[in-house]
Amino acid sequence: MSSSTDDRPSSKVARLLDEYGLDEMGAELELRWTGDGYERMSLRDLADYFNKQLLEQALRDAGQAALDSDVETTYRNLTADDVSTGVRTDTRTRLEREGLDVESLERDFVTYQAIRSYLKEWRGAEYQKPSDEEKRANDRESIQRLLTRTLSVTEDRIEKLRDTDRIAVEEFEVFVDAQVLCQRCGTQYAVTEFIDNGGCDCLMDTA
Repeated sequence: MSSSTDDRPSSKVARLLDEYGLDEMGAELELRWTGDGYERMSLRDLADYFNKQLLEQALRDAGQAALDSDVETTYRNLTADDVSTGVRTDTRTRLEREGLDVESLERDFVTYQAIRSYLKEWRGAEYQKPSDEEKRANDRESIQRLLTRTLSVTEDRIEKLRDTDRIAVEEFEVFVDAQVLCQRCGTQYAVTEFIDNGGCDCLMDTA
């Protein structure tokens, strides 16, 4: 979109947001990139996310239901390198029967460079990398969530095996832990302790 009212450069992403009626998505892209209120997404992931929104809107405009799973599968069939020619052709044919101009849609798909240009040059957005402390805290939280999820799934599976008489157990308790072993000094840490500590004591500067 060329701007006649300001000095912003033309932007394919801005133009497509306008053409597809997705104007409010511009702010969302910025928030997802900076991690403000969303789990942060890379520019490449944002490009895929943006393209899927275009596909979803194109399906809606053609009067088709746009379930998340259908959009995900269709987009992969159109763009993934490991999809066979037959699958890609079948997908394109189906979309054309549903009233989509597939060639035009694929031309509208953007790269991560287009997303970067839109965010930085058109919107003036900046991504501030987290401090070392924030990064450690974020990764610690992510690992803890994975451990909690593993614990929950394990308990659920054992309960189902017990309740269908596939294993012999009455009351039980599951423990899930992740340990880090420093191969330099042989000290072992719980992963959360290791992250909070900033690494192994044998390499920490105690001066």
